[in-house]
Amino acid sequence: MTRKMTIAALALAAGVIALPFSASAQTSPKSPVKAADPAIVDAYVKATFGKAPPEWQERIVPDETLKTCNAFHNNVPAKEAEAITKRELAKVVYPADGKFLGDWKAGKKTANNGRGGQFSDKPDTVSGGNCYACHQLEKSELSYGTLGPSLTNYGKDRKYAPDEIKNAFTKIYDSQAVFACSSMPRFGANKVLTEQQIKDLVALLFDPESPVNK
Repeated sequence: MTRKMTIAALALAAGVIALPFSASAQTSPKSPVKAADPAIVDAYVKATFGKAPPEWQERIVPDETLKTCNAFHNNVPAKEAEAITKRELAKVVYPADGKFLGDWKAGKKTANNGRGGQFSDKPDTVSGGNCYACHQLEKSELSYGTLGPSLTNYGKDRKYAPDEIKNAFTKIYDSQAVFACSSMPRFGANKVLTEQQIKDLVALLFDPESPVNK
């Protein structure tokens, strides 16, 4: 499976806005491109998951948040954005021990891991965040995606503040709880990553010894 296909699979599994041409999309008045026929789009998406188990078939059906984001081409009005962040924030489950920092070395492995999110995965497959597909994390990194902002010096720039650490956990767990119609996967809310993996990623961002902050 190609890197693009892996990213797409993880994105769909995590509940990202993976269908900019979805059945609920509208043609922008300023855009000369005509929206695809919803029936054709639905048929295509269903066909690509034709061999997937029933529980995977359900994943191609957008939830309320995705339907809203698709309907407004991700440019939702303030009222809708507030409703989305409020609804998604309610899904965030914070660590019972109140600790948000794990092991940054384990977090680096999760960030580099693009496995998971495919219906053909073996039961013991450990999913990763594939973070480098969208972000630069280390200054020395030669290959990384630019869909998301650079995360170099992330913790240092935020002075390792506790509220920023909690906010990072929230965003990784459910990005739409922080920013409506974010293109970042909802890793925790859709059970792509475990609580410990999310803690490890937060540590990668905030541990002073992490290469992110060097």
